[in-house]
Amino acid sequence: MSSKRYSMTKNAGMLALFAFGCTLLVVIVNYFTAPRIEEQVAKQLLRSTNEVLSQKLASKDYQQRCYQETNQQFLGSDKAQTIRLISVDGQVKAFVYQTTAPDGYSGAIRLLVGVNEDGSVSGVRVVQHNETPGLGDKVETRKSDWIYQFDQQKLLEEKDPRWAVKKDGGQFDAFTGATITPRAVVKAVKNVLIYHSNNQQILRQSAVDC
Repeated sequence: MSSKRYSMTKNAGMLALFAFGCTLLVVIVNYFTAPRIEEQVAKQLLRSTNEVLSQKLASKDYQQRCYQETNQQFLGSDKAQTIRLISVDGQVKAFVYQTTAPDGYSGAIRLLVGVNEDGSVSGVRVVQHNETPGLGDKVETRKSDWIYQFDQQKLLEEKDPRWAVKKDGGQFDAFTGATITPRAVVKAVKNVLIYHSNNQQILRQSAVDC
């Protein structure tokens, strides 16, 4: 074998070994960090519960029951999502849905959606996302007040045309230069309300202590 061919073969082998090493490193890092990320998301979900309830209800000593639901069509994920029933003196006063907008600009957006006893939205919060800083991240309350548009909104019917961004003929503002993220969140919240209207009684009957 010529020295040139030997050198090329050696370099190719070193590149392959380097690529394997990088891939292995990514797998190892993900293995150790993924559980920590999920733990932080879980903590954020709990912290955000009061934020999606009405102020009056959030100030009370309420009780919670939980229902685990896997419904990719309306809750956006093939993983189980937690639905919390918020009660005072044994009476259900609100529901808090864990849901996912799977079609964000940079991937899935995980949300909490509060629903009042009358079916109106009590609040929405983003608990995890990968949207573009300065554009899509305006879904966060620390970046803008956009998310407050949902407060007290109702869904009149499944095809309620108001539940879309203004660019699509609806009532919700988008961001300048970023429509995909708001569109995904509006759709996700709307889907929660559709699910809620069709399954409220099942939730009341089947929820268990958290």
